[in-house]
Amino acid sequence: MVLTACTVPQLKPQPSPFVAHNNWDGGFVSDDDRVSLQSMKFASAKSAGASTHMIAIGSTGHRTSWMQSSLEQINVPLPAFTMRAGARDTIFHNPASTTAAIVTCGGLCPGLNDVVAGLVRKLEDYGVKEGNILGVRYGYRGFYDPEFPPIVLTRENVEGLHLQGGTMLGTSRGGADIKEIVKKLDMWGVDMLFVVGGNGGNAGAAAIQAECQERGVVCSVVGVPKSIDNDILLIDRCFGFETAVEEAQRPLLAAKVEASSTFRGIGIVKLMGRESGFIALHASLSSGVVDVCLIPEVPFSLHGEKGLLAYLESVIARQGHAVVCVAEGAGQDMLPTSSDKTDASGNRILGDIGQWLKKEVKDNLPDVDVKYIDPTYMIRAIPTNSGDRIYCKILAHNAVHGAFAGFTGITVGLVN
Repeated sequence: MVLTACTVPQLKPQPSPFVAHNNWDGGFVSDDDRVSLQSMKFASAKSAGASTHMIAIGSTGHRTSWMQSSLEQINVPLPAFTMRAGARDTIFHNPASTTAAIVTCGGLCPGLNDVVAGLVRKLEDYGVKEGNILGVRYGYRGFYDPEFPPIVLTRENVEGLHLQGGTMLGTSRGGADIKEIVKKLDMWGVDMLFVVGGNGGNAGAAAIQAECQERGVVCSVVGVPKSIDNDILLIDRCFGFETAVEEAQRPLLAAKVEASSTFRGIGIVKLMGRESGFIALHASLSSGVVDVCLIPEVPFSLHGEKGLLAYLESVIARQGHAVVCVAEGAGQDMLPTSSDKTDASGNRILGDIGQWLKKEVKDNLPDVDVKYIDPTYMIRAIPTNSGDRIYCKILAHNAVHGAFAGFTGITVGLVN
């Protein structure tokens, strides 16, 4: 899918180099193809999954979906449809004279190298000349830090890259001097910029696109959404999420073994999930060993008849041990160290729910043996599994197709 697309007006149309073989007999998509954002028509608000609520407008109100209300909070209108991603039979950049740049931003996530390699290969498939694909190092700072000049990316030096975790380009958070970045894009003659990043990285890409338009710099800016937490609005699945869920089985199963091997054992595993609990929930469900899953979306209490401590005591009484999976953003309202401070990317700095929970359980439940595991850096640094590997390739290819189609200010991702 391609979202919120607009075109660069200065570009001239020409036939795609793939016309000669009908895109390897796969055909082309049309700019008029659309994909619905809502695949289900609910009979009423009472239907499971409808998740509607009333929004007051003066003395009246109207019903709206959770997606619409979420977007209204950030003042983004929700279209009924998005554009379909894929190769077009008409392109607007001449491959022989095109220069492209790729930058990876934010925290590590399985699949960054896969996307970089996929972008390079598809750019060369279009006919972009060797030496004309630049890799910007260490995030946005690589545009203006003289210590880290861009590197040339080729099919040869990305060979086997998908087998490695991390990103060959390096990454960093924040530090985006938009005017300086656009100045360098113009100076280097970059026709296409691919930004692989999360909410902060894509916000930066949107600002770069706006600045390019303001200055008259002809450059297609394309985002590839990256969030190991799987929490980017409208995108059904972000790359790396499936790999993270699979790898999270290992610490959960280890916690089960540790807890069940001791008297009144409790295993606590903290997983990624700042604002959403997708990894914790999916990993808990798939592992089949978790007794309690705590996520940011659902508040919980520690004490009382319906509190976490009472429930853990009941689980131990029944089976002798318990396993807890907690997302890093859960229970932040209960932490004494919680604050409104943010990191370089604008993300709220979280208190350590895992360590706090470990202490509270040990202090309040007699004779428990608590084992705490935080596998965050082990999970996010691994290579992708086969499902994410394919998905990364599809995202990269469609990002290049979108850029050659003359679109800018777009993001590619799976919808429905």
